[in-house]
Amino acid sequence: MHVRELDLRDFRSWPELNLKLEPGVSVFAGRNGHGKTNIVEAVHYSSKLSSHRVSTDAPLIHAGADNARISATTVNDGRALTTHLLLKAHGANQAQINRTRLKSARELLGVLRVVMFSPEDLRLITGEPAERRKFLDDLAALRAPRLGGAKADYDKVLRQRNALLKNSNMVLRRGYQDADGASALSTLDVWDGQLAALGAQVVAGRLALVDELTGRITEAYTSVAPESRPASVAYSSTLDRAVTELAGGPSRDPDVFEAAMLAELGRRRKEEIDRGATLVGPHRDDLTLMLGDQPAKGYASHGETWSYALALHLAEYHLLASEGTDPVLILDDVFAELDAKRRERLVHVASDAEQVLVTAAVGDDLPSNLDDAVAARFAVTMQDGVSSVERSD
Repeated sequence: MHVRELDLRDFRSWPELNLKLEPGVSVFAGRNGHGKTNIVEAVHYSSKLSSHRVSTDAPLIHAGADNARISATTVNDGRALTTHLLLKAHGANQAQINRTRLKSARELLGVLRVVMFSPEDLRLITGEPAERRKFLDDLAALRAPRLGGAKADYDKVLRQRNALLKNSNMVLRRGYQDADGASALSTLDVWDGQLAALGAQVVAGRLALVDELTGRITEAYTSVAPESRPASVAYSSTLDRAVTELAGGPSRDPDVFEAAMLAELGRRRKEEIDRGATLVGPHRDDLTLMLGDQPAKGYASHGETWSYALALHLAEYHLLASEGTDPVLILDDVFAELDAKRRERLVHVASDAEQVLVTAAVGDDLPSNLDDAVAARFAVTMQDGVSSVERSD
């Protein structure tokens, strides 16, 4: 799989960009802040429908513009598909494949598969659980787009349920003896049923993914940091207690998760009404990262943190590649941050990939054995806040 052409309009610092790409290693070199990361961010967005740097789309739109456009032509096994995304600061984005308008941008998931390494990866280890949940959800949706739909629907129901808990708090406290209270509680019951059904799908999808990643993460971490403590991961859920009570131990059955979530929602209803928020469900779960007997967060050194972040993405890459198609590999300004051993491990993966997109402040940041494999070089510059690029090899 590789990206053959990338077109941008009003995306970040690029009012307009038309870029022809090819298989092999392509290097984008330029000073920091001149727009090279914006190029690979657009490729990443075309794959996962989200930025690796910001949580909303508004910052992706060029100053003064109403929207941004990303078009990417992806070639997979000789078949070319062009995806078009229209990004809006407010409202739903629009999407097309070739000339066909899609009902939802989520229908693009799976057309382009990307694995990105970037300095932001450290947040996977040191950041909040939301970072690790997003890592799992993005990968799950890339492999099975229906899981992306389930997660989006779950988030929608969660917002509605939280709004009810917050805005009707006093009414809910009156209970079933009061007509308004009974009506509000009946509505809450409806949201509980929908949330549990969708939450069960999300949890089941995440657990299936963690099962496939666990061995790969441990192996990847050992290869990057053989002198360090062994790495292990586990999924920690707010449903664990209820699942154990219902199934007598761990389970992978979505029906068990749905029943467990309904039980937990019932058990904690009073607390949720008091606090005006949903306290049960996959939005409260976490991927626990361990080094030996200690959590990586707070106990890992800087080098171990980098090694763990690399291991997560190496596992992601190998899992996607095992399904028959090498994902596009993006290395965004990471070589300057890595020591020789970690560079060597990344280069080993890059040498097997069909297409690698690399950003670097200077050419000297590239390891010599990767530098020899470069197929195309691009110089990225900026003037008056507008980026430009030209091929320099």
